Amino acid sequence: MEGFIPKNTAKINNMPTLPYAIEEAVNRLRVNISFLGSEVKKIMVISSMPDEGKSFVTMQLWRQMAEANVRSILLDMDLRKSVTVDKYQIEQEKGKILGMSYYLANDISLEDCVLRTDIGKGDILPNVDNVVNPSMLLEGHKFERTLKELEEYYRYIFIDSPPLNLVSDGEKIGSLCDGAILVVRAGETSKSIVRNSIRQLERANCPLVGIVLSRAKTGTGGYYAKKYGGYYGNKYYGSKSNYYYGYGAQK
Repeated sequence: MEGFIPKNTAKINNMPTLPYAIEEAVNRLRVNISFLGSEVKKIMVISSMPDEGKSFVTMQLWRQMAEANVRSILLDMDLRKSVTVDKYQIEQEKGKILGMSYYLANDISLEDCVLRTDIGKGDILPNVDNVVNPSMLLEGHKFERTLKELEEYYRYIFIDSPPLNLVSDGEKIGSLCDGAILVVRAGETSKSIVRNSIRQLERANCPLVGIVLSRAKTGTGGYYAKKYGGYYGNKYYGSKSNYYYGYGAQK
């Protein structure tokens, strides 16, 4: 895909300015990801349950990479319940946004669907038309071929995926990725649910490269560290890593 040029451009009208602590936590996650090696390109951002913050983490991580002049693309694969276009007020400059589900279901090129944005070196392929059962779209070979094409042009492909414990879509997507970042909401998601999500990623042969702690209390020995520290230990985020949005990318 040398010389790949999206035909359409878009503006993201509602990209919020983050508090310093959250911006810095995302930045640390971005830096950690850069240490994973050149073979890690396709990164799925996943959660166990809805409302844990996975879409927020995906968007902000993609934004920071793009602003750092790292060629990156965000794929919105939450084909059942995506709100990305409305939430961030994404507007295509000319014509209608076709979106991911339309692309997968029709004989149309990537250049017609990927949007070049006004954020650094960041492109995006959002989803517009949610579908009740996207399994057929994911089980076909088009999505797999798409990932192979995109990794020839982009340094990172960030994939916003549906929650693991609700539908099987996440496992299928994970089987095609180089790694997964699991977003866990502090004080809400139980250890048993997180264990099950990790088992699902293992079953999909998708390495867990990091855990993001959302809405965790700051400071050493806070609630989340006490509740989950014994289970995760230092492997993913260390005994003192307790951010509002924590990080834990590991090789």
